[in-house]
Amino acid sequence: MKKGIRTAEAIAILIGMIIGAGILGIPYVIAQAGLFWGLINLIGIGLIILLVHLYLGEIILRTKGKHQLPGYAFIYLGKPGRALMLISMMLVQYGALIAYMFGEGEVLSFIFFGITSLSLHVLFSLIFFIIMAALVFFGLKTLGKGELIGVTAIIAIVIAIAVYFLPQTQILNFLAFNPSLALRAFFPYGAILFAYLGFAAIPEMKEILNSKKAKASMKKAIIIGSLIPIAIYLLFAITVVNFKGLATPDIATIALGRLVSLFAVFTMFTSFLAIGLAQKEIFWYDLKFKHFMSWFLTCVPVLLISLAIIFFNLATFVQIISFAGAVAGGLGGILIMLMAHRAKKLGKREPEYSIGINKFIIIALIALFAFGMAYQFIF
Repeated sequence: MKKGIRTAEAIAILIGMIIGAGILGIPYVIAQAGLFWGLINLIGIGLIILLVHLYLGEIILRTKGKHQLPGYAFIYLGKPGRALMLISMMLVQYGALIAYMFGEGEVLSFIFFGITSLSLHVLFSLIFFIIMAALVFFGLKTLGKGELIGVTAIIAIVIAIAVYFLPQTQILNFLAFNPSLALRAFFPYGAILFAYLGFAAIPEMKEILNSKKAKASMKKAIIIGSLIPIAIYLLFAITVVNFKGLATPDIATIALGRLVSLFAVFTMFTSFLAIGLAQKEIFWYDLKFKHFMSWFLTCVPVLLISLAIIFFNLATFVQIISFAGAVAGGLGGILIMLMAHRAKKLGKREPEYSIGINKFIIIALIALFAFGMAYQFIF
């Protein structure tokens, strides 16, 4: 019974890390790319990340002691690997925090006034930032056993949205795409990769499955925890794109009305809090800054960069998460593949499961992640 509960909690931790505010940008990029290429990206990237999660799980099980991702990178790739993993984590976390502050201002102005103007966008972004900065400073926690309840609520909300809006869909909307996009087949890559990133949850899963028998469930927990987000994303994307087509906004719930947009408020709120706390703890615990300076370095850059983006119209919500996903997520994926190869030879314990690896797999996945990073800068 305890083993089953622990497995369910481990699955919930991974799903909760993956399904966050990134879901809000998926319908837009699929609508722009078209049904065929959009769904290939959504399913293909999801399965690739499942494989990378499994490799990371094996790395963790082969390694003695308790570590986070920079620690595993140090063991198998040395100081350069640890530095690059730290950069990857901080880039994706800063990118997410900036996107959520930007997006929350837009959604809240829509909910309260039905429009998004510059002044309203700035006002609600500032209100959101003040609340979240205070919560991050005082360290309010929302993770733990409550993650299972939160994940269940998100899944139920997405299913309810689908049940209500799917009967109102038009097939012509689903078949539409934007032919002006350069290399539209790869256009959704960054946003979708961002939405699937759950690397940081895998070490936490090991801590939950802390007995020998429980660790035997690690592989199953990773597979289930990685497949459920694929199904949820498919359902949400098909519902929204069928309903709005090319008119789908980059924050999808705006297309579904004010009530449904509360879902966006909830996901961005919880995601900002979890990521903000994790970012502060990197400065505080790993880099040994004082508590106030750790909070300052976490929150103030987000405020300044977000306001600059809003005032000067530098990027959209989807562009921000696409950059974070392609660049930071791609770098993290490359490092994990290099670690997986080294861990097969240098690991100090026998893992509860093992995934086959060869040079072709390593080169193919590293090439994919590297191409995604280059694509983001070029296009």
